[in-house]
Amino acid sequence: MGKNQHVVQREEGWAVRGAGNKRDTSHHPTQAAAIDAARDIARNQQSELVIHDREGKFRDRNSYGNDPFPTKG
Repeated sequence: MGKNQHVVQREEGWAVRGAGNKRDTSHHPTQAAAIDAARDIARNQQSELVIHDREGKFRDRNSYGNDPFPTKG
């Protein structure tokens, strides 16, 4: 399983950063663009996408593989 991908705000837009990384993976002008990029990475690595709001607080989370709580049925 890969590193969780975090979408966080920066001075000039939004960034994608892998959990535990010292540097951002990519920078984007909008949160939507950053989410799209992070989603692609999370799907490829079968990890989670963690979205933060403008204040840096947790906003949403999506799992793309190895879900600890699989749905029944």
